[in-house]
Amino acid sequence: MRDSIDLLQRVNEDRELAVLLADAFEFDVRRKAGSESPRLVSGLPLEGIAGDFTGGTFYLCGTVSSPRPVLYASSEGDAGIIATGLSQALALIVGFPYWRDSLEYSAGGDLGAMESATAFLLRDMMANRPAMEAEQSWVADSLCMPIETPLVLVARLHEAVKNAGSGFTFIDETGEYGNLFGPFSPSRNQRWK
Repeated sequence: MRDSIDLLQRVNEDRELAVLLADAFEFDVRRKAGSESPRLVSGLPLEGIAGDFTGGTFYLCGTVSSPRPVLYASSEGDAGIIATGLSQALALIVGFPYWRDSLEYSAGGDLGAMESATAFLLRDMMANRPAMEAEQSWVADSLCMPIETPLVLVARLHEAVKNAGSGFTFIDETGEYGNLFGPFSPSRNQRWK
């Protein structure tokens, strides 16, 4: 896989790719502005690289010469590492666009709950956007990356959020952000019965 600079350059140079990533996968490189004065407890630098429709921001952590995990900070005051690098983050975002919802229905970080929610979320995703598989294939081909199964991606996401460590605690002008794991179990969603 290419490193984060090459991937970002590819997205920024290919308007069709950038538009599809924004519209179908909520990874919009035109929305780089996040919170004012964002920082990590560890002091590692943050670079805003994209945003989503809800006001959340994706950040690369660290410097160009170091491994650069990807942190997602929501507009609701939750943040955490979602992947060990940009290629892994894009694999998650493209391979399972409903990844945020799997975190929301994680029952506080339970992988089994996330896997259960994923089955329902996949059904919802295909009903809401029938062209999703073709769009995923096109983006994956454009970025030269494989499409992995949602359950593999959700397990990797769970590990990234769970094992990030306190140094990746995100802080901005509003204070310290909470964890990305949501409190709800899949049974809370009445449509999933």
